[in-house]
Amino acid sequence: MEKIRNFCIIAHIDHGKSTIADRMMELTGTVEKREMKSQLLDSMELEREKGITIKLAPVTMKWKGYTLNLIDTPGHVDFSYEVSRSLQAVEAAVLVVDATQGIQAQTLANVYLAIEQDLTIIPVINKVDLPAAEVEKTAAEIMNLLGCSRDEIIEASGKTGFGVDKILDRIINLDSTADYSVSDTLKGARPSLRSSTEQSCRALIFDSYFDDYRGVVLYVRVFEGEIAKNAEILMMAAETKGLALEVGVLTPRMTPRESLKAGEIGYIVTNLKTTREAKVGDTVTLAKKPANAALPGYKNVLPFVYAGFFPVSNDQYKDLREAIEKLSLSDSALRFEPENSPVLGFGLRIGFLGLLHMDIIRERLEREFGLDLIVTNPSTNYEVVMNNGEVMEIKSAADLPDVSEVKEIREPWVKGEIILPKNMIGNVLNLINEKRGHQTNLSYIEDRAVIDFEAPMANLLTDFYDQLKSATSGYASFNYELNGYRTEDLVRVDFLVAGHKMDALSIMCHRSEAEAIGREVTKKLKEVIPRQNYEVALQAAIGARIIARETIGAYRKDVTVKIHTGDRDRKAKLLEKQKRGKARMKRFGKVDIPSEAFTVMLKRD
Repeated sequence: MEKIRNFCIIAHIDHGKSTIADRMMELTGTVEKREMKSQLLDSMELEREKGITIKLAPVTMKWKGYTLNLIDTPGHVDFSYEVSRSLQAVEAAVLVVDATQGIQAQTLANVYLAIEQDLTIIPVINKVDLPAAEVEKTAAEIMNLLGCSRDEIIEASGKTGFGVDKILDRIINLDSTADYSVSDTLKGARPSLRSSTEQSCRALIFDSYFDDYRGVVLYVRVFEGEIAKNAEILMMAAETKGLALEVGVLTPRMTPRESLKAGEIGYIVTNLKTTREAKVGDTVTLAKKPANAALPGYKNVLPFVYAGFFPVSNDQYKDLREAIEKLSLSDSALRFEPENSPVLGFGLRIGFLGLLHMDIIRERLEREFGLDLIVTNPSTNYEVVMNNGEVMEIKSAADLPDVSEVKEIREPWVKGEIILPKNMIGNVLNLINEKRGHQTNLSYIEDRAVIDFEAPMANLLTDFYDQLKSATSGYASFNYELNGYRTEDLVRVDFLVAGHKMDALSIMCHRSEAEAIGREVTKKLKEVIPRQNYEVALQAAIGARIIARETIGAYRKDVTVKIHTGDRDRKAKLLEKQKRGKARMKRFGKVDIPSEAFTVMLKRD
């Protein structure tokens, strides 16, 4: 027990977490040099391609007689729920800060999460070997943030391995009976590492996934007792029983053991058919001698970005549903329900934690399952208060009930944090105001500013991050969290193509923004919808009131080209016949709408 150390690595995206994890595995001999490759713990093709960590990954290492259990965590704001899981399973956090970029928004967010869990924080300045490295400036920022001394900050380079041995030494020198005993300050939120193997078994599930060949695999941290191979286990919250067909640790390959003991992090291969029987945050105990009370689990992560996913061919709907069900087995934040559109046919309304989360799922569906998809404009969820007092949640504008029955509409607001150079504050404050947001606080970290603000979630969904990067020449970083719902003057804007309402294009927005958005979107639709043999009207409307219009001109075929005489009556007769034909086509024809039209909101200027 005294020789076990559990820790995670936290940082802003692209600050070098995975590279430092690589050097740790190399230095401890966990992975032989001939098997070593960059970003070893990033096993998904998308992770390696985009250079980011999406799924947390645990690994067990040996260093100077100690067992070190590391969890490499994601850095992007959309995957902060992965970070919160790993923090529940460890006692220390290695905070990595890029020497060329300094403290960023997600650095702050992860530090706050670690402090809330009362973890021991080990500050590390990474990439000190780069010519652009500003080590002392970054050290001053860390000292200002954590209140630590300069001696406590370790300088390192994930690329060369410099300083990584000092990080490992600092981890093993932490006092396991003092620094790690946090149950008093957390009021029992997590037992200390001093728990005995003699107690009844309790282990926390901090991740789970479905393996096509082995079934449900659980990643657990054992707090009390011992889980042996072939033991009958009980998931306390789900009240389901199963068998621990195999237990072991990850090095990073699965390495079977006879048992997992208190203090250890490892995996359990079960005979369960779905992760819904063993949810993340549940407590695993022994069925024959169950624990008296479960460990407190994680907060239930709910999505607040929704989009419609439709197969290009309706024949693929069944494949789409099966693919999403498979992905949802290992992604507890994914929510979905069937959706039917008169234009797009059968599809699914899927909920995500953010736009990157949505993009990752879309790419996985197309790559891993070979699906050809149309994805509609992302939207957030709204709370609608009916005249009878009933409160209902809607996930898209198309779900809004009849306006006469609605008393008020509430929209989600976020609490955001932007870190940027001091001389760019004005640009960003203007951008926040444009998004109906307002600044709540302004503070400074050395020569950079931290703007705290509040804004409606819907206005940050499509292009806020790109506009922020443009306004700050790429120097700003952004982090946010949901901050409740507020009643606003919201309206549903519908878009009509040739007089037909397209529910998949409908959006919710503030009344003051409706006309500008209507004009902008109809112009974009005019660019992407091809011309027809008849004139096509593109309209934006609030209820029965048209607020914007664009017209796609008809193809004009010269039907008089073969008339060589100057007979005006004959020409007029042919032109009238053509006019009647176009009117008939307009009445019965169907406009061919390309898939780009449904993502036009993502391409707003």
